Amino acid sequence: MPSDPVPMSSTFRPLVVIPVFDHEHAIATMVEGVLASDVSCLLVDDGSSVACAAELDRLSALHAPRVRLLRLSENQGKGGAVLAGFRWAGAHAYTHVLQIDADGQHDPADIPAFLAMSQAHPDYVVCGVPLYDDSVPKGRLYGRYLTHVWVWINTLSFAIRDSMCGFRVYPLPPVLQLIDEETIGRRMDFDVEVLVRLFWRRVAVCNLPTRVTYPLDGVSHFDVWRDNVRISRMHARLFFGMVRRLPRLLARRAVDRAA
Repeated sequence: MPSDPVPMSSTFRPLVVIPVFDHEHAIATMVEGVLASDVSCLLVDDGSSVACAAELDRLSALHAPRVRLLRLSENQGKGGAVLAGFRWAGAHAYTHVLQIDADGQHDPADIPAFLAMSQAHPDYVVCGVPLYDDSVPKGRLYGRYLTHVWVWINTLSFAIRDSMCGFRVYPLPPVLQLIDEETIGRRMDFDVEVLVRLFWRRVAVCNLPTRVTYPLDGVSHFDVWRDNVRISRMHARLFFGMVRRLPRLLARRAVDRAA
């Protein structure tokens, strides 16, 4: 458990942001799970098909005003959708964003635990650490571990236990500052890159275990070739960024060890 930080504000106003791209079969269940936690939700339609767009219209009308809909005219990628959600949340005076995927991999029953952790430590990113069952594809599992190793190298730290889980809570002020000042990957490279860059800015991370499943009828938009190329390029960018920041990261590591 991290030590108590200085609170960013006297209020805690979280918003759940769900990036959605053609998940019309799973999204209603996810929305019901979110609403069971008594928190507001923003669905970001990332250029979905007609069928999915219609389902999002139905859900936002049925559950208004607790569920809002932000529609992107063209597909921006998962990262682009989440970034749009950050902007919307900031414009509407939310303090934190809880990101969760639309495909049913994550258990919305864990949302209260994530929000409780975030409220107790409002300056931290609360990052999900997956507890997998037998449904996880082995190739995906091994690929994730390789990314974790690169993240540990690029941060000189084991603070980020899992950099690819799309279930997390962000404090909005440092995130909005980051995306105003730097370019972040907008597709499957987003989850990793935003965490590393926030860590470089001294935004601390606390990790929370959460159950993750891979539904047999789940829709995956991971492109094995294109997304692996993007992720490889991202690791290269981050590595050279780490080299430039090496003195500061080493000094930070020494201070953390001495504390």
